[in-house]
Amino acid sequence: MKIIVTLPVEERHKNYLEQGREEDTFVYASGAEVTKELVQSADVIIGNVPPAMIAGSTNLKWMQLNSAGTDGYTAEGILPADALLTNATGAYGLAVSGHLLGTLLCLMKRLNSYCENQKEHQWKDAGNVTSIYGSRTLVVGLGDIGGEFAQRMHALGSTVVGIRRNKTEKPEYLENLYQMDALKEEAAKADIVATCLPGTKETQKVFDRAFFAAMKQGSFFLNVGRGSAVDSEALAEALNSGHLAGASVDVTDPEPLPADHPLWDAKNLLITPHVSGGYHLQETFERIVRISKENLEHFVKGEPLRNIVDFETGYRKL
Repeated sequence: MKIIVTLPVEERHKNYLEQGREEDTFVYASGAEVTKELVQSADVIIGNVPPAMIAGSTNLKWMQLNSAGTDGYTAEGILPADALLTNATGAYGLAVSGHLLGTLLCLMKRLNSYCENQKEHQWKDAGNVTSIYGSRTLVVGLGDIGGEFAQRMHALGSTVVGIRRNKTEKPEYLENLYQMDALKEEAAKADIVATCLPGTKETQKVFDRAFFAAMKQGSFFLNVGRGSAVDSEALAEALNSGHLAGASVDVTDPEPLPADHPLWDAKNLLITPHVSGGYHLQETFERIVRISKENLEHFVKGEPLRNIVDFETGYRKL
């Protein structure tokens, strides 16, 4: 079996992945080394490669993504009809939930304003602040990332409610769990709305002008899901009008954000260039490698894999 690995692994990772698989051929490639010819020769791919390189493959039996998002891989004609696709759900919650907390506290404590004052050498009080304790938080998308953030907010004294696509048992750290039809009603009650939604047809521009108008006056909006879920101009308007107290976006539509886009000049907005996840936290990468090894072992034994993706929805199967 030929296994192509595009993760930026070290020797220790290679030894770990190859342990017990002496009969298989492992090929490690990155950047320009990842060619269509190489991709088409693989029985297994561990790591993301351009979807166009996969199309037409007759050998591929399973692909393990290094991302939680599956954009481009579930389209018809990309993977062979009988190939399995798994994602990296479970790897990113620690890093991205920490990013959400950091940006939220920055906004609530007006640290962004003090950074601007410092640049101008101004010793100036920026005014009253707010607290996570006693707040109400709405988390939209309760996968690995949303669930980790919800737990942390609960631990810090916020009343947390969640929204997810399917009806499931409510975790103990949530006050209530709803589906998408309750989005605007719950947003109107929340001091903080955090979205971790993936990019699918169903999530396009979910957060539009009507949504921001429904949000509570003086509330905060955070997005670490996909930029396509947000009407960027509507968000800028809600911030500039003072309806929202602040917002943080790690993802935008489009990406990279053009230099003349109105979001850059929106009031009390923190923009980060899609860096909350990735490999910025080493533990994230270690988790991806562990998920890949676990699934490789299951695959060769014909056992069920972790994080199998539903091609119809683009989500991990529950």
